Amino acid sequence: MTQSADYRTSTVEQYLSTVIFRPAWVGFGLISIAFILGAEIPLEYQWIPLAASIVLLGLPHGAVDHLALPRIYNSTLNLRWIFIVVGLYALFGGLYLLLWFVMPVVAFAVFIGITWLHWGQGELYPLLRIAHVEHLSGPVMRGLTTLVRGALPMLVPLIAFPDQYQLVAEELVGLYSVSAAATIESVFTTELQVGVAIFVGILIMITLAAGGFTAIQQGSLKGWALDAGETGLLVVFFLSVPPILAIGIYFCFWHALRHIARLIAVDQRASVALDTGNWRETVWRFIRDAAPLTFVSILLLGILYVISPGTPSTVAEYIALYLVLIAVLTLPHVVVVSWMDYRQQIFTRI
Repeated sequence: MTQSADYRTSTVEQYLSTVIFRPAWVGFGLISIAFILGAEIPLEYQWIPLAASIVLLGLPHGAVDHLALPRIYNSTLNLRWIFIVVGLYALFGGLYLLLWFVMPVVAFAVFIGITWLHWGQGELYPLLRIAHVEHLSGPVMRGLTTLVRGALPMLVPLIAFPDQYQLVAEELVGLYSVSAAATIESVFTTELQVGVAIFVGILIMITLAAGGFTAIQQGSLKGWALDAGETGLLVVFFLSVPPILAIGIYFCFWHALRHIARLIAVDQRASVALDTGNWRETVWRFIRDAAPLTFVSILLLGILYVISPGTPSTVAEYIALYLVLIAVLTLPHVVVVSWMDYRQQIFTRI
């Protein structure tokens, strides 16, 4: 397979690493400590990071898909690529939106599943190509790491904060079926919490143990320590910070930021600018590239507001509508990122 475009240099890698790793470790650690020590934030303010993600990293990070694909093929944006990306979004996003109208409970379950997959797969590129961890040396370890990293934001909050998890589920489903939302409560049982806790705990132990064994065989635990440390940090973060707040922070300042680093790495001009220390040019290129489709996505949010059966009247309901939009956009975005993974050999290269 022909190697895809990747314009990183050691300087670019250092810059990207400086932005996406240590600041997140410090920030997420301090926030976790604050809540462990008893910090409280009223529910109405916990929605702020999610609301901010409309323009702050969250929504924009997926608004460069139309440029990401041609760039990994050393190509430029043309009508063919526009047709492909628009077609992917229309097909997968359209079918998934229809599912919200027909079977909202199933649609919510799918949302959890695809976000679990996507947020997990989004961890591999920065670990492999920026941090250069070596113990993720094959598709099995990379698959297990994907499952673990995606489970941390999507399943761990259910263990510690089932009431908030249920609230979000009811808000999303309630936009499309009040009666279906009323049945959600029966799903959130103590048995489910215990089962999820056991599953996630075993998955983490198996994955870290296998990774540690591989790292010992390779003669270096440095990369494994980074992986294990981040895993432990995120476990503590999602066990201690209320999930509505935690997911908003994670979406903007962990997942989206790491994907943006990947986009910079395949953008020749952005990488050259970063290589010469020109942060402004790099940041401006991303803002410019993401702005048009971010604006289109906001217009789609307005359309969704008009066509959805339920009319939002509270902050929670408005955010729920935004989360439905995020869900609808995530499915085709997963297809694009999976295409990038295939082209860049994220799962296949040993």
